[in-house]
Amino acid sequence: MATAGNLSAKTIWGKVVLFLKEHRQVALHVACGDITDVSVNEHYLVVNVKDTMLQNLLTDGRREIDNALRWQGLDLEFKVVYTPIEKSEQEKDIEKLLGVLGDYLIIK
Repeated sequence: MATAGNLSAKTIWGKVVLFLKEHRQVALHVACGDITDVSVNEHYLVVNVKDTMLQNLLTDGRREIDNALRWQGLDLEFKVVYTPIEKSEQEKDIEKLLGVLGDYLIIK
């Protein structure tokens, strides 16, 4: 098995997506096709996601993704990192007002 060497994370990820398509992993292929935030960190292929549903799908499909990495001859471990989307100050204020005023607050 080889390490990532001079391969970029996006190249490796593109081949993972291709592998999933060729092996008829439709849901996983479609979900992975939109992911662009990937990196190689030491012995890990790290995928950063901002959606818990996507995180769960990738975690459930870990075996197929590991197979795709081995298919490329790479000795990398797959890692999913969930980073929640930060709410703006305006969104935080609206939530606070909704908590205090409830149904009396009308937002247009």
